[in-house]
Amino acid sequence: MRKWIALILLVPSFAFAAGSSHPLDDVDIDLKDKASLQNGAKVFMNYCLGCHQMQYQRYQRTFNDLEIPEDLGQQYLQFTGEKVSDYITSPMPADEAAVWFGAPPPDLTLVARVRGPEWLYSYLRSFYVDESKTFGVNNLVFPNVGMPHVLESLQGTPRLAVEEVLVDGELVQRPNGLTNDGNGKLNEEEYDAVIRDLVNYLVYTGEPSRLESESMGRGVLIFIVIFFVFALLLKKDYWRDVK
Repeated sequence: MRKWIALILLVPSFAFAAGSSHPLDDVDIDLKDKASLQNGAKVFMNYCLGCHQMQYQRYQRTFNDLEIPEDLGQQYLQFTGEKVSDYITSPMPADEAAVWFGAPPPDLTLVARVRGPEWLYSYLRSFYVDESKTFGVNNLVFPNVGMPHVLESLQGTPRLAVEEVLVDGELVQRPNGLTNDGNGKLNEEEYDAVIRDLVNYLVYTGEPSRLESESMGRGVLIFIVIFFVFALLLKKDYWRDVK
């Protein structure tokens, strides 16, 4: 019993050790911005779906919620012949992916709820060239990451900038942000906007009914307030003759 208690107490420390101390950037998430969500879905289908999937999200639900006509969605966002009612799955075989990447690429349906939008936004903007790694890249937010920088064609080639600082009388080098070769299709501002749209879409898939739930919650609160007023008036009426 004591061994199990000790193991449970150690779990948070393991999770903390696996994280990164790199600061996270804020991101403006707006689930009412249909244009942003549509662009985020397009980026995901074109750049992420080859490895990752969303096995709990259907194409049809995505098209309906994001106001994408089904015929256009099937033409431009479905590439492997699935039905519009199918789940968003990757064509990559899980067993082969485990061999190539060391582990199967994770399902991304709930990744925004697990990691948080700020983590995702910072992570997708923090890749840099590292020739010592299998895929030639590393990441400031997720050190020793096991995936390639699939958005490099958009961002350009990011490189780690270093600075020399004096520590205990010795000059040492430490990371000081990233530089870019400028060979991408987008400039920095445009790339950040694309990543924001992608993260916005991932937040949506993590809880597709969020806007409906929030609207219903506001309605319930309004009902409770109105009911409280009537209950208070009724209580005063009942107790009017009590002395």
